Amino acid sequence: MLALSPFLIFMIVYLAGSLIAGDFYKLPLTVAFLIASAYAICITPKLKLKERINIFSRGAGNENIMLMVWIFVLAGAFAASAKAMGAVDATVNLTLQLLPTNFLLAGLFISACVVSLCMGTSVGTIVAFMPIAASLADKTEMSLPLMAAAIVGGAFFGDNLSFISDTTIVATQSQGCKQSDKFRYNFFLVLPVAILVCIIYLLMGSGADEVAAGNVMWWKIIPYAAVLVSAAMGMNVMLVLLMGNVLTGIVGIADGSYTFMEWTASLTAGIMGMSELILISMMAGGIFALITKQGVMERFMRLVSIKIHTQRGAELSICLLVGVVNALTANNTVAILSVGDITKQIATRFGIDPRRSASLLDTTSCTIQGLLPYGAQLLMASSLAGISALSIIPYLYYPMLIGVIVLATIFFTGKMKQ
Repeated sequence: MLALSPFLIFMIVYLAGSLIAGDFYKLPLTVAFLIASAYAICITPKLKLKERINIFSRGAGNENIMLMVWIFVLAGAFAASAKAMGAVDATVNLTLQLLPTNFLLAGLFISACVVSLCMGTSVGTIVAFMPIAASLADKTEMSLPLMAAAIVGGAFFGDNLSFISDTTIVATQSQGCKQSDKFRYNFFLVLPVAILVCIIYLLMGSGADEVAAGNVMWWKIIPYAAVLVSAAMGMNVMLVLLMGNVLTGIVGIADGSYTFMEWTASLTAGIMGMSELILISMMAGGIFALITKQGVMERFMRLVSIKIHTQRGAELSICLLVGVVNALTANNTVAILSVGDITKQIATRFGIDPRRSASLLDTTSCTIQGLLPYGAQLLMASSLAGISALSIIPYLYYPMLIGVIVLATIFFTGKMKQ
């Protein structure tokens, strides 16, 4: 318990500091994570201080963390340069022409669902849609956290289901089932949730006042259109963002929106705006490396596995394992990788269908990842929207409800087989 406590320290410091400051959402996450990181280094036993710092540094710089860092860098540059050359405003005006204001929330959710399903990444979907959602919220005076939540929820629909999603690939490979079989099983599990959330967003957006759309300068939409189309075709998210950055420069300089130096300045400003996300991700990776070094994860997984006596208990334990590891790693793919083998052993021992165990891994991890204030998705969404990650969480109906539906299937349809 002592080894797991750095993340508890983070939450206590963040919440207490925010309350003392008088604004629940404004204490920087970086400060809370810095304190939690120092605490994690201090409580790691049997190692010299230099060795603890080295372990923390290796965890902060592991390949999964660094991949996210490069995505943050490219995403920040694209968001800033696209806004500076007017691509966001042009895309917003086109959206307002195509969709009535009261359909915006549901429309954004559905669009994010489709693009994330094709793209296979929640982060890439959030990068593409969040600047548009933020500008739409400003023009329509709708709640920005609500608009952001619609994008994040839709992004996790594809993260959970897409054939090319990392979580789907890892979950199916670890459980020994076909991706197509897991897709069919999982689709009918989450489809009712997606429909319900869409109805909720329709009702919540029904009272919005109509807003007149401005003139659409179609050429300014080219960078966003290229990003969305290439993402939907399944292109690697880093290539998508790199192409988007180049196109903002070409189009923006060609139409006189900015000079070459102004374009590079906007790229730099966007990258610097991602600094907090980068630091938080690296510190979370460092803390997890220290926890892993102490053998906490192995002991936790062993303890959970020996306490199982029924099939229902086995399914609950799978959810608990991947949920806890996901909360510690802040990465749903890494969490599934970490518990995949022991999940397979549990599933085999209690006769759980591989499609079911793969679905439990993927869906539970998406639920936890979708609600983590220090997860890459909410950090990216909050940074691009200019709001706190915590302010988005109350409106994240899709991640919440897919978690509820998983638990419902365990308790109401699961077997008590010994």
